[in-house]
Amino acid sequence: MNKVYPSAAAALDGLLHDGMLIASGGFGLCGIPELLIAAIRDAGTKGLTVASNNAGVDGFGLGVLLETRQVKKMISSYVGENAEFMRQYLSGELELEFNPQGTLAERMRAGGAGIPGFYTATGVGTVIADGKEHHDFDGRTYILERGIIADLSIVKAWKADPSGNLVFRKTARNFNVPAATCGKTCVVEVEEIVPLGSLDPDTIHLPGIYVHRIVTGTHEKRIEQRTVRKKEAV
Repeated sequence: MNKVYPSAAAALDGLLHDGMLIASGGFGLCGIPELLIAAIRDAGTKGLTVASNNAGVDGFGLGVLLETRQVKKMISSYVGENAEFMRQYLSGELELEFNPQGTLAERMRAGGAGIPGFYTATGVGTVIADGKEHHDFDGRTYILERGIIADLSIVKAWKADPSGNLVFRKTARNFNVPAATCGKTCVVEVEEIVPLGSLDPDTIHLPGIYVHRIVTGTHEKRIEQRTVRKKEAV
């Protein structure tokens, strides 16, 4: 089975439809599947619900889909650094299902593991708990959170072999792995495709059984907040 596709558009061909749920990897501006996001923008798919730790920034990452009004709802943890997101949310144009970061990661992991829901104490007594089932265990109150099963996962890895075995670099591993596992179909963009058998099995972070399609291409390396110390007077 050939998993390697010539372009992001080709890798997404036949997978996109209006109103779908997409799980997107990335942590801040690290590990963002920017090629696949751009292809979704160009395809014009709309009414999207996107589960992602954050919503990118203006003009990059998921921010490009917000600018084109293709996203109807975000399921997110950190939503700062994006002025367009803030504008749409405060004006009522964009729905937001806010999740604590660990809860969101576990919702994705649970969906990928076939677990329909789990109880957590995180969010009890806050707006996060509104409308959710409560249950007491050993004298402590927990809320029920549902696992996420997405129509499509889009993630970014450092290396892949043709079978789809993936290696991530540093912080890019945080949300890309659970996002990849919870999609009915997983499309991955990578910086490099290496020969089959060249990856040490002990270094593989996600086995190829989860990966359906792979694309490679040029990627942009961004720094979310660049701060430097003022030069001291001599």
